[in-house]
Amino acid sequence: MNRSLLALLFSTCLSLTAWAQQFPGNTQTPNSFGGRQTMPTSTTGSNGIDDSTKVIYGPKSTRYVLEDDNLNNRRKLYTLDTTMDEVHRFTYVQRNQNLYQDLGELGTPMRPVFLQVPQQLGAQSGYYVFLPYAFQPMDVKYFDTKSPYTDMYLALGGHNQNILRFDMSQNINSRWNVGFDVQRFTSQKQFGTSGNNDPYKLLAQNWGLLLHTNYRSKNEKYTLLAHFNNMNHSLDEQGGVLPGQNADGSTIAINYTGDSRLRSGSTTAQGPHGWEIRNNWHVYHQYVLDKGFQLYHKFDYQTQKNFYQDDTLRLNQTDTLLAADNKVRRFYPAILGDTSRLEQHARFRVLDNQFGIKGVAQYKGASFNYRAYLRIRNYKQSSLYNTSRTQYNEYSTARTETFVGGWLGYYFPDSLSRLTAEAEIGADGSRRIQGQVESKFLTAGGSYVNVQPTLVQERFQSKVYNWPDVTNGLNPLTKRDYLQAYGKLTVRYHKLRLEPSLDYYLIKNFVYFDTKGVVQQENSPISIVRPGLGYHFQIGKFLISGQGYYTAKEGPDVIRIPSIFVNTRIQYEFLYAKVLYIQTGVDLHYKSKYYADAYMPLTQQFHLQNRQQVEGYVLADLYANLRINRTRLFVKLTHINQGILSPGYYVAPDFLQMRRGFSFGVDWYLFD
Repeated sequence: MNRSLLALLFSTCLSLTAWAQQFPGNTQTPNSFGGRQTMPTSTTGSNGIDDSTKVIYGPKSTRYVLEDDNLNNRRKLYTLDTTMDEVHRFTYVQRNQNLYQDLGELGTPMRPVFLQVPQQLGAQSGYYVFLPYAFQPMDVKYFDTKSPYTDMYLALGGHNQNILRFDMSQNINSRWNVGFDVQRFTSQKQFGTSGNNDPYKLLAQNWGLLLHTNYRSKNEKYTLLAHFNNMNHSLDEQGGVLPGQNADGSTIAINYTGDSRLRSGSTTAQGPHGWEIRNNWHVYHQYVLDKGFQLYHKFDYQTQKNFYQDDTLRLNQTDTLLAADNKVRRFYPAILGDTSRLEQHARFRVLDNQFGIKGVAQYKGASFNYRAYLRIRNYKQSSLYNTSRTQYNEYSTARTETFVGGWLGYYFPDSLSRLTAEAEIGADGSRRIQGQVESKFLTAGGSYVNVQPTLVQERFQSKVYNWPDVTNGLNPLTKRDYLQAYGKLTVRYHKLRLEPSLDYYLIKNFVYFDTKGVVQQENSPISIVRPGLGYHFQIGKFLISGQGYYTAKEGPDVIRIPSIFVNTRIQYEFLYAKVLYIQTGVDLHYKSKYYADAYMPLTQQFHLQNRQQVEGYVLADLYANLRINRTRLFVKLTHINQGILSPGYYVAPDFLQMRRGFSFGVDWYLFD
């Protein structure tokens, strides 16, 4: 980076900072600038702001608490994260350390790369692919601000992938705070479009709204944490890109500007599209009768609507030639009845109440926590599908569920080590048991979960899919079993930190979707072993860090995971003109080739496929993170190595990784 370019960036930062200071307050993006899951440094002491002489407002005067700490009697106050680390990771996949995979573009369906063990008992809707784009309830920050706090965030991604976020929080008085977070992002189609004049050029659109408040009484006995969380996400489904042909008749396998498998057949009509709307009202409050005896209540009311429509069903049922195996395939399986239109609605609502007692006792620097509770859930899921252009069928499932549970925690006198255990049992026999030990050098634990299949796995009816098939006498799905054990060491030697880890899973009665997109259950046990290694090496201003995993499986091949997974960051940091902090480096990511799951938009589920291997490619992103005062920026060249060894690669069946592009982002922290 030459001196003239640095001078230009420096002057730009000064201008942006001066402009930003004209606005009141300051906001915090969900999970920091790039949505990272790492936790900022915590503090439990006062900041020593002397209002009688000079008021100093900034990151240290704006602090927040998390609900989980209140629930477990861990009173912590966190300060805002003002570091530059990982600022450039603005996409949702990279925010999650590439542990999720989308369909190559912002706003497309996401799935975890590795097996995820269910964390909650009780019926779940089963529609998860857009959930990572919503504000996460357990990550909601409840602020205590000395001044209005505002955060304005803008990311202009390559190829029209844009994110805008505006967060604000302000104390009404010293014990009551209110705030809101607003998010908007869009992305445009990279294939299957007629260009900028296409009225349906937008691929994904997302609105997110989070309203939050917290209050504590004057005597500190009563605490209230509450929020309303909304997500409105829409997506034009394309089904993947079709291969093209060169003038000599050869196939263009990596075809970034080809036609889409799902299409409308006209530029004046919208093609197949889906929609999801989530609303969640959440309240947590507690009353301290005594330090060892406290009452608490958690209330959740959630609604979720999922919708899919294809008005050109007959066109999209036409046989299509795919380059992967040179065979023709239809996107949908056989259609029952009218083939002109496909429409599907699903509505899920749940009322969840948890009533409990909890407390803490201290002895010689150590502390003991306990919690016992009763949880009652009332839910209903209704589904509607069309049988013709104008006629519909509807079915629903409604139940009441009851659970009892307990939690124990022991905190050692060194304040760095703790031992926790938790158990929950449902009236239907489902259960969740887990325990964990944490210390400065070791984190280890295990869990066993016996849980019902999701509601979409239990039953789904449409003109394409119908299960369970009771006409053939097939038994309904049984509860799933997950056994997990894990451990991670932290070893330090001079400037080197190593974190070797080991994860083991044993799964029985695993529920999945087969190559036709139909739900199945595998009764044979499946075992997964995943050793890993995290590394962090820093000498002066030079840093190399990352993590790698190797995965081995035994049993039926119904869980697809890449055998090798690696993230690496190579970075150099320096100070320019005494005020501009700069981090510049390259992000590298690699997954070995594997048959990743394909996506079916009608059911909003990923399913097995055996025709196309994806990944097997090193993705390189070049970046520079900058900070001046409290303003952070990044510039980034994504997929910089495209065309060097390959024109591109597939991240999911029929979906390509985004081409090389330039991205820019800025994050303003404002404190009145």
